[in-house]
Amino acid sequence: MSLCPWARQPGFTLIELVITVAIVGVLALLATPLMEVTAQRQKETELRLALRQIRTAIDAYHQAVKETRIESPADASGYPPDLESLVAGVPDITKPERPKIYFLRRLPRDPMNPDATLSAAETWGTRSYASPPDTPSAGEDVYDVYSLSDGVGLNGVPYREL
Repeated sequence: MSLCPWARQPGFTLIELVITVAIVGVLALLATPLMEVTAQRQKETELRLALRQIRTAIDAYHQAVKETRIESPADASGYPPDLESLVAGVPDITKPERPKIYFLRRLPRDPMNPDATLSAAETWGTRSYASPPDTPSAGEDVYDVYSLSDGVGLNGVPYREL
């Protein structure tokens, strides 16, 4: 037993605790940008998936028109009139017992659009069949969809061009 009252007691010194807190702070500082990049990459993946789902549904609608399962005027392009019709369904003229054909269960939102007050259809830009690809504009039908975001992806491609 030591006779000195200031002899070393078991536990951590103040210096050891300060160094530990500093190391944890540096690690947290290094991890923050990585978490931001991971979150952006996840949103970009959601955007690509949503675009693929909507475009596949648009193509399925067009194919149903070609197969004359959906009534369409002769001078129409054969594409859906709006995005909501992919969810609401259209009458199947070949099978009266099956009243509608549905192409989407629900319309996905654009994950890059921050405005939660907009409906899912309002978050997307639409291009009609008659509009040129370099300057897409809405029209009588929906030939393609694109993100309305002005952002640029991690790969340098603007979200509008995906």
